[in-house]
Amino acid sequence: MAQPFTISVPDEVLEDLRRRLARTRWPEAETVDDWSQGAPLSYVQEVCRYWAEDYDWRATEASLNELDHEIETVDGLDIHLVHARSPEPDALPLVITHGWPGSFVEFLDVIGPLSDPRANGGDPGDAFHVICPSLPGFGFSGKPERAGWGIDRVADAWISLMGSLGYDRWGAQGGDWGSAVTTAIGGRTGSGCIGIHVNMPRGRPGPGDEPVDDVERNVLAALAHYQEWDSGYSKQQATRPQTLGYGLTDSPAGQAAWILEKFWAWTDCGHPDGHPENAIPRDRLLDNIMLYWLNAAATSSARLYWESFGRHQPDPVVVPTGVAAFPKEILPSSPRWSASVYPDIRRWTEMERGGHFAAMEQPELFVDDVRAFFRELR
Repeated sequence: MAQPFTISVPDEVLEDLRRRLARTRWPEAETVDDWSQGAPLSYVQEVCRYWAEDYDWRATEASLNELDHEIETVDGLDIHLVHARSPEPDALPLVITHGWPGSFVEFLDVIGPLSDPRANGGDPGDAFHVICPSLPGFGFSGKPERAGWGIDRVADAWISLMGSLGYDRWGAQGGDWGSAVTTAIGGRTGSGCIGIHVNMPRGRPGPGDEPVDDVERNVLAALAHYQEWDSGYSKQQATRPQTLGYGLTDSPAGQAAWILEKFWAWTDCGHPDGHPENAIPRDRLLDNIMLYWLNAAATSSARLYWESFGRHQPDPVVVPTGVAAFPKEILPSSPRWSASVYPDIRRWTEMERGGHFAAMEQPELFVDDVRAFFRELR
């Protein structure tokens, strides 16, 4: 039985955060005039000054608590979720899963339009009961105390969660790790899931698989860039998450920089000279970082990489699939290269703009595509 949950951060936790930010021991500045060595000192200092002096967590906390939060114990672990029940009687339940370094904050601008389209200029026939769980070790969910919580176990937990919430016919959506979880759900028969929608499909070209069009040439270029310039964090988190966690859990400036750099690299913010706040407002970036800081989740969230890298291979999905392919996705694919994982792709949309954090960057495009895909399955 799900229990209501209210976010309530003690004053002393916020005071400790401000003290730590004020006492940050800063490194010297980078020796370049761009982000090629990582998040620039001047920007991280400015964000941390704002975080300590101007950012209003209490306003964010009050806004978040306007949503219905619950804690459900699944497979022995407390799972936090936002549960937005639609006022429409025929709404389709939809579980939406975030990734790293995201959180349920990614979906704040899409929960309302998805759950109550009538109040948001849409067709009430497109309504969803929206369930946004926090991954194990992320946000306000519990932290596993034993190894074993990889992608497959999370997928099974989400199936169990949907059943415990009383849903026997539902859809699933996800990006980043959420795409992996959603894909694993789609590979299980008898789960109740009628279709999946992802914005980071899992399919990849095989050895010697040459591109046949500009889409696939761009895919190969993006994958090569990721491997050369963007994947160091994942190697560290997949091999030594515990070691990494000491610094990030102790230093809010370190935690912020670790996450902010990805919101520069992975958003459609105008590279090569772009800025993360071109894509996502500063306060929303900090809302997301706060879920890592408040819950000391640097290590427990990174551990998902250790649990899953090289240990999970997706089974072919057995339900219809929709894909929203955003142009600045870090690990893109093509319909041809995704077909082995998703044999029944019903909708593939090449988006005009947007990046890895699709629901945060382009909420209207995201909502439109999710609605359109599931419209044919209701």
